[in-house]
Amino acid sequence: MQRRAFILLLTSPLWQAFALQTRSAPVTKITRIDTIYWKGRDAAPWWPCWTWLRLHTDSGHIGLGETYSRNEAEAALIHSVVAPLLLGEDPRDIERIWSKLYRTFDVQVTGGTEMHVLSAIDLALWDLLGNTLDLPVYRLIGGKSNARVRVYNTCFPLRHDFHTEPEKIMREIEAYGIRAIKIWPFDRAAARNNHEFITQSDLDEGLAPVRKLRDQFGAGIDILMEFHGNWNLTAAIRIAKALEPYHPLWLEDMLLPGNFQQYRLLAEQTSLLLTIGERMAGRMQFQQLFESRAPRFVMFDLCWCGGLSEARKIAAMAETYQLPVAPHTAGGPLLFYASTHFSTAATNLWIQESCQRFYELDWPTMLENPIIPHDGSVTVPELPGFGMQIKPEVWKHPAAVTQTSKL
Repeated sequence: MQRRAFILLLTSPLWQAFALQTRSAPVTKITRIDTIYWKGRDAAPWWPCWTWLRLHTDSGHIGLGETYSRNEAEAALIHSVVAPLLLGEDPRDIERIWSKLYRTFDVQVTGGTEMHVLSAIDLALWDLLGNTLDLPVYRLIGGKSNARVRVYNTCFPLRHDFHTEPEKIMREIEAYGIRAIKIWPFDRAAARNNHEFITQSDLDEGLAPVRKLRDQFGAGIDILMEFHGNWNLTAAIRIAKALEPYHPLWLEDMLLPGNFQQYRLLAEQTSLLLTIGERMAGRMQFQQLFESRAPRFVMFDLCWCGGLSEARKIAAMAETYQLPVAPHTAGGPLLFYASTHFSTAATNLWIQESCQRFYELDWPTMLENPIIPHDGSVTVPELPGFGMQIKPEVWKHPAAVTQTSKL
Protein backbone atom coordinates (compact mmCIF):
# COMPACT_ATOMS: atom_id res chain seq x y z
CA MET A 1 0.00 0.00 0.00
CA GLN A 2 2.88 2.40 0.70
CA ARG A 3 4.20 2.18 -2.87
CA ARG A 4 0.70 2.47 -4.31
CA ALA A 5 0.13 5.67 -2.32
CA PHE A 6 3.37 7.09 -3.69
CA ILE A 7 2.35 6.31 -7.28
CA LEU A 8 -1.02 8.01 -6.70
CA LEU A 9 0.82 11.09 -5.45
CA LEU A 10 2.71 11.38 -8.73
CA THR A 11 -0.60 11.53 -10.64
CA SER A 12 -2.20 14.02 -8.25
CA PRO A 13 -3.52 17.49 -9.17
CA LEU A 14 -0.40 19.01 -7.57
CA TRP A 15 1.89 17.37 -10.12
CA GLN A 16 -0.55 18.16 -12.93
CA ALA A 17 -0.51 21.83 -11.87
CA PHE A 18 3.28 21.79 -12.03
CA ALA A 19 3.13 20.45 -15.58
CA LEU A 20 0.76 23.30 -16.51
CA GLN A 21 3.10 25.91 -15.05
CA THR A 22 6.13 24.57 -16.90
CA ARG A 23 4.22 24.63 -20.20
CA SER A 24 3.47 28.33 -19.65
CA ALA A 25 7.18 29.13 -19.46
CA PRO A 26 8.59 30.38 -22.78
CA VAL A 27 10.39 27.89 -25.02
CA THR A 28 14.08 28.43 -24.44
CA LYS A 29 17.35 26.53 -24.32
CA ILE A 30 20.45 26.43 -22.14
CA THR A 31 23.29 28.26 -23.88
CA ARG A 32 25.97 28.65 -21.22
CA ILE A 33 27.10 27.04 -17.96
CA ASP A 34 29.31 28.83 -15.42
CA THR A 35 30.94 27.42 -12.30
CA ILE A 36 32.52 29.40 -9.50
CA TYR A 37 34.21 28.18 -6.34
CA TRP A 38 36.93 29.03 -3.86
CA LYS A 39 39.81 26.71 -3.00
CA GLY A 40 39.41 26.90 0.76
CA ARG A 41 37.39 28.36 3.61
CA ASP A 42 39.99 31.07 4.21
CA ALA A 43 39.97 32.32 0.62
CA ALA A 44 37.27 34.98 1.15
CA PRO A 45 35.76 37.14 3.92
CA TRP A 46 32.90 34.63 4.17
CA TRP A 47 33.16 30.85 4.58
CA PRO A 48 33.26 29.69 0.92
CA CYS A 49 32.83 25.92 1.07
CA TRP A 50 30.59 25.43 -1.98
CA THR A 51 30.48 25.29 -5.78
CA TRP A 52 28.01 27.54 -7.57
CA LEU A 53 26.57 26.64 -10.96
CA ARG A 54 24.83 29.17 -13.22
CA LEU A 55 22.67 28.13 -16.17
CA HIS A 56 22.11 30.82 -18.83
CA THR A 57 19.39 30.65 -21.49
CA ASP A 58 18.79 32.33 -24.84
CA SER A 59 15.92 34.25 -23.20
CA GLY A 60 18.37 35.98 -20.85
CA HIS A 61 17.15 34.18 -17.72
CA ILE A 62 19.65 32.63 -15.28
CA GLY A 63 19.29 29.85 -12.74
CA LEU A 64 21.64 29.33 -9.78
CA GLY A 65 22.55 25.92 -8.35
CA GLU A 66 24.91 24.89 -5.58
CA THR A 67 26.68 21.89 -4.10
CA TYR A 68 29.66 21.13 -1.85
CA SER A 69 32.33 20.25 -0.69
CA ARG A 70 34.62 18.75 -3.36
CA ASN A 71 34.64 22.01 -5.28
CA GLU A 72 37.33 21.35 -7.88
CA ALA A 73 36.04 17.86 -8.70
CA GLU A 74 32.44 19.08 -8.93
CA ALA A 75 33.33 21.91 -11.32
CA ALA A 76 35.47 19.58 -13.45
CA LEU A 77 32.64 17.07 -13.78
CA ILE A 78 30.18 19.79 -14.78
CA HIS A 79 32.33 20.99 -17.68
CA SER A 80 33.73 17.64 -18.83
CA VAL A 81 30.62 15.44 -18.65
CA VAL A 82 27.50 17.49 -17.95
CA ALA A 83 27.94 20.49 -20.25
CA PRO A 84 27.77 18.45 -23.50
CA LEU A 85 24.58 16.79 -22.23
CA LEU A 86 22.94 19.98 -20.94
CA LEU A 87 23.75 22.69 -23.48
CA GLY A 88 20.89 23.13 -25.92
CA GLU A 89 18.34 21.46 -23.63
CA ASP A 90 14.95 22.97 -22.76
CA PRO A 91 15.38 23.82 -19.04
CA ARG A 92 11.67 23.29 -18.36
CA ASP A 93 12.15 19.54 -18.74
CA ILE A 94 13.40 19.14 -15.17
CA GLU A 95 12.35 15.54 -14.62
CA ARG A 96 13.65 14.31 -17.98
CA ILE A 97 17.00 16.04 -17.47
CA TRP A 98 17.28 14.56 -13.97
CA SER A 99 16.63 11.04 -15.28
CA LYS A 100 19.00 11.49 -18.22
CA LEU A 101 21.88 12.60 -15.99
CA TYR A 102 21.16 9.98 -13.33
CA ARG A 103 21.37 7.19 -15.90
CA THR A 104 24.58 8.69 -17.27
CA PHE A 105 26.10 8.80 -13.79
CA ASP A 106 24.81 5.33 -12.91
CA VAL A 107 27.20 3.84 -15.47
CA GLN A 108 29.98 5.54 -13.46
CA VAL A 109 28.54 4.25 -10.14
CA THR A 110 26.08 6.89 -8.99
CA GLY A 111 27.01 8.68 -5.78
CA GLY A 112 29.47 11.20 -4.38
CA THR A 113 30.46 13.91 -6.82
CA GLU A 114 27.99 12.72 -9.46
CA MET A 115 24.98 13.12 -7.16
CA HIS A 116 26.35 16.40 -5.84
CA VAL A 117 26.53 17.77 -9.39
CA LEU A 118 23.07 16.43 -10.26
CA SER A 119 21.73 18.18 -7.17
CA ALA A 120 23.26 21.50 -8.23
CA ILE A 121 21.85 21.21 -11.74
CA ASP A 122 18.40 20.38 -10.41
CA LEU A 123 18.43 23.40 -8.08
CA ALA A 124 19.54 25.65 -10.94
CA LEU A 125 16.69 24.38 -13.14
CA TRP A 126 14.11 25.13 -10.44
CA ASP A 127 15.60 28.59 -9.82
CA LEU A 128 15.58 29.20 -13.56
CA LEU A 129 11.94 28.13 -13.87
CA GLY A 130 10.93 30.44 -11.03
CA ASN A 131 12.85 33.34 -12.57
CA THR A 132 11.28 32.67 -15.98
CA LEU A 133 7.74 32.54 -14.58
CA ASP A 134 8.38 35.37 -12.08
CA LEU A 135 7.28 33.12 -9.19
CA PRO A 136 8.98 31.93 -6.00
CA VAL A 137 9.84 28.24 -6.18
CA TYR A 138 7.59 27.26 -3.27
CA ARG A 139 4.62 28.34 -5.40
CA LEU A 140 5.74 25.90 -8.11
CA ILE A 141 5.85 22.94 -5.71
CA GLY A 142 2.50 23.25 -4.01
CA GLY A 143 2.33 26.61 -2.26
CA LYS A 144 2.56 27.62 1.37
CA SER A 145 1.96 24.85 3.90
CA ASN A 146 4.12 26.58 6.53
CA ALA A 147 4.05 30.36 6.68
CA ARG A 148 7.05 30.19 9.02
CA VAL A 149 9.71 27.47 9.12
CA ARG A 150 10.88 26.50 12.61
CA VAL A 151 14.68 26.19 12.95
CA TYR A 152 17.29 24.81 15.32
CA ASN A 153 20.90 25.94 15.66
CA THR A 154 23.94 23.93 14.61
CA CYS A 155 26.96 25.15 16.57
CA PHE A 156 29.56 25.95 13.92
CA PRO A 157 32.45 27.96 15.45
CA LEU A 158 31.68 31.60 16.13
CA ARG A 159 32.37 32.98 19.62
CA HIS A 160 31.97 30.02 21.98
CA ASP A 161 32.95 26.33 21.99
CA PHE A 162 29.96 24.05 22.56
CA HIS A 163 32.21 21.55 24.37
CA THR A 164 32.87 24.00 27.20
CA GLU A 165 30.35 26.85 26.88
CA PRO A 166 27.17 25.50 25.28
CA GLU A 167 25.04 27.60 27.63
CA LYS A 168 26.52 30.81 26.16
CA ILE A 169 25.57 29.74 22.64
CA MET A 170 22.08 28.84 23.85
CA ARG A 171 21.59 32.26 25.41
CA GLU A 172 22.69 33.98 22.21
CA ILE A 173 20.34 32.02 19.95
CA GLU A 174 17.49 32.60 22.39
CA ALA A 175 17.62 36.21 21.18
CA TYR A 176 16.35 34.87 17.84
CA GLY A 177 13.66 32.81 19.57
CA ILE A 178 15.50 29.55 18.82
CA ARG A 179 14.94 26.84 21.45
CA ALA A 180 16.80 23.89 19.92
CA ILE A 181 20.56 23.33 19.70
CA LYS A 182 22.63 20.65 17.94
CA ILE A 183 26.05 19.55 19.22
CA TRP A 184 28.49 16.67 18.54
CA PRO A 185 30.56 16.21 21.73
CA PHE A 186 31.40 12.54 21.09
CA ASP A 187 33.32 13.17 17.85
CA ARG A 188 36.61 13.79 19.69
CA ALA A 189 36.49 10.35 21.27
CA ALA A 190 35.69 8.76 17.91
CA ALA A 191 38.79 10.33 16.36
CA ARG A 192 41.01 9.34 19.32
CA ASN A 193 39.78 5.75 19.31
CA ASN A 194 39.84 5.27 15.53
CA HIS A 195 36.02 4.82 15.59
CA GLU A 196 36.49 1.40 17.23
CA PHE A 197 35.49 1.71 20.91
CA ILE A 198 34.33 4.11 23.61
CA THR A 199 35.37 4.18 27.27
CA GLN A 200 33.61 5.44 30.39
CA SER A 201 35.94 8.44 30.39
CA ASP A 202 34.93 9.19 26.79
CA LEU A 203 31.27 8.96 27.77
CA ASP A 204 31.76 11.37 30.67
CA GLU A 205 33.50 13.84 28.38
CA GLY A 206 30.73 13.70 25.79
CA LEU A 207 27.96 14.00 28.35
CA ALA A 208 29.43 17.12 30.00
CA PRO A 209 27.95 19.77 27.62
CA VAL A 210 24.64 17.88 27.46
CA ARG A 211 24.42 17.87 31.24
CA LYS A 212 25.27 21.58 31.38
CA LEU A 213 22.49 22.45 28.91
CA ARG A 214 19.89 20.39 30.77
CA ASP A 215 20.94 21.76 34.16
CA GLN A 216 20.64 25.37 33.01
CA PHE A 217 17.67 25.25 30.62
CA GLY A 218 15.74 22.19 31.77
CA ALA A 219 13.01 20.92 29.48
CA GLY A 220 12.63 24.35 27.89
CA ILE A 221 14.98 23.47 25.05
CA ASP A 222 15.53 20.60 22.65
CA ILE A 223 19.02 19.11 22.47
CA LEU A 224 19.91 17.42 19.18
CA MET A 225 22.85 15.02 19.11
CA GLU A 226 24.95 14.70 15.93
CA PHE A 227 27.39 11.78 15.45
CA HIS A 228 28.57 12.09 11.80
CA GLY A 229 28.45 8.31 11.27
CA ASN A 230 31.40 7.87 13.62
CA TRP A 231 30.43 4.75 15.59
CA ASN A 232 29.93 1.02 15.31
CA LEU A 233 26.72 -0.54 16.62
CA THR A 234 28.12 -1.58 20.02
CA ALA A 235 29.52 1.86 20.81
CA ALA A 236 26.36 3.55 19.51
CA ILE A 237 24.18 1.50 21.87
CA ARG A 238 26.42 2.39 24.81
CA ILE A 239 26.29 6.12 23.97
CA ALA A 240 22.53 6.04 23.47
CA LYS A 241 21.99 4.38 26.88
CA ALA A 242 24.18 7.02 28.53
CA LEU A 243 22.19 9.83 26.90
CA GLU A 244 18.73 8.56 27.79
CA PRO A 245 18.48 10.38 31.17
CA TYR A 246 19.03 13.72 29.34
CA HIS A 247 16.18 13.20 26.83
CA PRO A 248 17.73 14.63 23.64
CA LEU A 249 15.25 15.09 20.80
CA TRP A 250 17.22 12.82 18.49
CA LEU A 251 20.40 10.86 17.81
CA GLU A 252 21.59 11.75 14.31
CA ASP A 253 23.56 9.49 11.96
CA MET A 254 25.25 7.36 14.64
CA LEU A 255 26.30 4.66 12.13
CA LEU A 256 27.57 4.82 8.57
CA PRO A 257 24.67 4.58 6.11
CA GLY A 258 24.08 1.42 4.13
CA ASN A 259 23.36 -1.38 6.62
CA PHE A 260 19.89 -0.31 7.67
CA GLN A 261 19.18 -3.50 9.60
CA GLN A 262 21.90 -2.48 12.05
CA TYR A 263 20.12 0.85 12.45
CA ARG A 264 16.98 -1.15 13.19
CA LEU A 265 18.85 -2.99 15.97
CA LEU A 266 20.05 0.33 17.38
CA ALA A 267 16.49 1.68 17.36
CA GLU A 268 15.33 -1.39 19.29
CA GLN A 269 18.01 -0.89 21.96
CA THR A 270 17.18 2.70 22.96
CA SER A 271 14.16 4.76 23.90
CA LEU A 272 15.67 7.74 22.04
CA LEU A 273 14.59 8.62 18.49
CA LEU A 274 16.91 8.21 15.52
CA THR A 275 17.45 10.73 12.73
CA ILE A 276 19.04 9.25 9.60
CA GLY A 277 19.86 10.34 6.09
CA GLU A 278 22.09 13.42 5.79
CA ARG A 279 24.70 11.56 3.72
CA MET A 280 22.28 9.52 1.64
CA ALA A 281 21.36 10.19 -1.99
CA GLY A 282 18.41 9.17 -4.12
CA ARG A 283 14.99 7.75 -3.33
CA MET A 284 16.17 4.16 -3.76
CA GLN A 285 18.51 4.39 -0.78
CA PHE A 286 15.80 6.08 1.25
CA GLN A 287 13.27 3.40 0.35
CA GLN A 288 15.55 0.81 1.97
CA LEU A 289 15.87 3.07 5.01
CA PHE A 290 12.10 3.39 5.35
CA GLU A 291 11.60 -0.36 5.04
CA SER A 292 14.01 -0.91 7.97
CA ARG A 293 11.57 1.01 10.21
CA ALA A 294 14.59 2.50 12.03
CA PRO A 295 14.22 6.30 11.63
CA ARG A 296 11.78 8.56 13.43
CA PHE A 297 13.03 11.69 11.64
CA VAL A 298 14.20 11.73 8.00
CA MET A 299 17.05 14.05 7.06
CA PHE A 300 18.39 14.90 3.62
CA ASP A 301 20.50 17.62 2.04
CA LEU A 302 19.16 19.25 -1.13
CA CYS A 303 22.73 19.73 -2.41
CA TRP A 304 23.56 16.02 -1.97
CA CYS A 305 20.41 13.90 -2.23
CA GLY A 306 19.60 14.75 -5.86
CA GLY A 307 18.24 18.29 -5.56
CA LEU A 308 14.78 19.65 -4.90
CA SER A 309 13.15 17.17 -7.29
CA GLU A 310 14.48 14.16 -5.40
CA ALA A 311 13.96 15.71 -1.96
CA ARG A 312 10.26 16.11 -2.74
CA LYS A 313 9.97 12.43 -3.67
CA ILE A 314 11.86 11.33 -0.57
CA ALA A 315 9.61 13.52 1.59
CA ALA A 316 6.52 12.08 -0.09
CA MET A 317 7.72 8.55 0.68
CA ALA A 318 8.45 9.59 4.26
CA GLU A 319 4.91 10.90 4.59
CA THR A 320 3.46 7.54 3.52
CA TYR A 321 5.41 6.05 6.44
CA GLN A 322 4.02 8.79 8.75
CA LEU A 323 7.50 10.24 9.26
CA PRO A 324 8.50 13.92 9.50
CA VAL A 325 11.42 15.44 7.64
CA ALA A 326 14.16 17.76 8.92
CA PRO A 327 16.31 19.22 6.08
CA HIS A 328 20.07 19.50 6.57
CA THR A 329 21.42 22.96 5.64
CA ALA A 330 24.99 23.18 6.98
CA GLY A 331 26.50 24.02 3.58
CA GLY A 332 26.34 27.05 1.33
CA PRO A 333 23.76 29.85 1.31
CA LEU A 334 21.64 28.61 -1.61
CA LEU A 335 21.15 25.33 0.25
CA PHE A 336 19.42 27.27 3.02
CA TYR A 337 17.27 29.30 0.62
CA ALA A 338 16.25 26.25 -1.41
CA SER A 339 15.56 24.25 1.76
CA THR A 340 13.38 27.06 3.09
CA HIS A 341 11.31 26.94 -0.11
CA PHE A 342 11.02 23.17 0.27
CA SER A 343 10.08 23.47 3.95
CA THR A 344 7.51 26.17 3.23
CA ALA A 345 5.69 23.79 0.89
CA ALA A 346 6.24 20.53 2.85
CA THR A 347 3.32 18.97 4.73
CA ASN A 348 5.46 16.72 6.98
CA LEU A 349 8.09 19.17 8.24
CA TRP A 350 9.37 18.88 11.81
CA ILE A 351 12.17 21.47 11.88
CA GLN A 352 14.97 22.85 9.68
CA GLU A 353 18.64 23.36 10.46
CA SER A 354 20.22 26.83 10.70
CA CYS A 355 23.70 28.07 11.68
CA GLN A 356 24.23 31.18 13.77
CA ARG A 357 27.64 31.72 12.18
CA PHE A 358 26.09 31.95 8.71
CA TYR A 359 23.38 34.53 9.36
CA GLU A 360 25.48 36.64 11.75
CA LEU A 361 28.85 36.59 9.97
CA ASP A 362 29.06 35.06 6.50
CA TRP A 363 25.81 35.87 4.73
CA PRO A 364 25.64 39.62 5.54
CA THR A 365 29.08 39.93 3.95
CA MET A 366 28.01 38.42 0.62
CA LEU A 367 24.21 38.59 0.32
CA GLU A 368 21.84 41.52 -0.13
CA ASN A 369 18.99 39.72 1.66
CA PRO A 370 20.30 37.23 4.25
CA ILE A 371 17.58 35.13 5.87
CA ILE A 372 17.72 35.73 9.64
CA PRO A 373 15.61 33.84 12.19
CA HIS A 374 12.92 35.65 14.15
CA ASP A 375 10.72 34.08 16.84
CA GLY A 376 12.53 30.79 16.29
CA SER A 377 11.69 30.54 12.60
CA VAL A 378 12.45 31.88 9.12
CA THR A 379 10.30 32.95 6.18
CA VAL A 380 10.86 32.38 2.50
CA PRO A 381 11.71 35.38 0.26
CA GLU A 382 8.74 36.45 -1.85
CA LEU A 383 10.96 36.79 -4.91
CA PRO A 384 11.27 34.86 -8.19
CA GLY A 385 13.17 31.57 -8.07
CA PHE A 386 14.88 30.90 -4.76
CA GLY A 387 15.21 34.66 -4.24
CA MET A 388 18.84 34.74 -3.06
CA GLN A 389 20.40 38.07 -4.02
CA ILE A 390 24.20 37.99 -4.18
CA LYS A 391 26.25 41.18 -3.90
CA PRO A 392 27.83 42.02 -7.30
CA GLU A 393 31.36 42.11 -5.91
CA VAL A 394 31.17 38.45 -4.91
CA TRP A 395 31.28 37.35 -8.56
CA LYS A 396 34.47 39.42 -9.05
CA HIS A 397 36.31 38.20 -5.95
CA PRO A 398 40.00 37.74 -6.88
CA ALA A 399 40.27 34.26 -5.30
CA ALA A 400 37.24 32.90 -7.14
CA VAL A 401 37.93 30.06 -9.59
CA THR A 402 35.58 30.40 -12.57
CA GLN A 403 35.01 28.35 -15.72
CA THR A 404 32.49 28.59 -18.56
CA SER A 405 31.11 26.19 -21.17
CA LYS A 406 29.05 27.55 -24.07
CA LEU A 407 26.79 26.18 -26.77
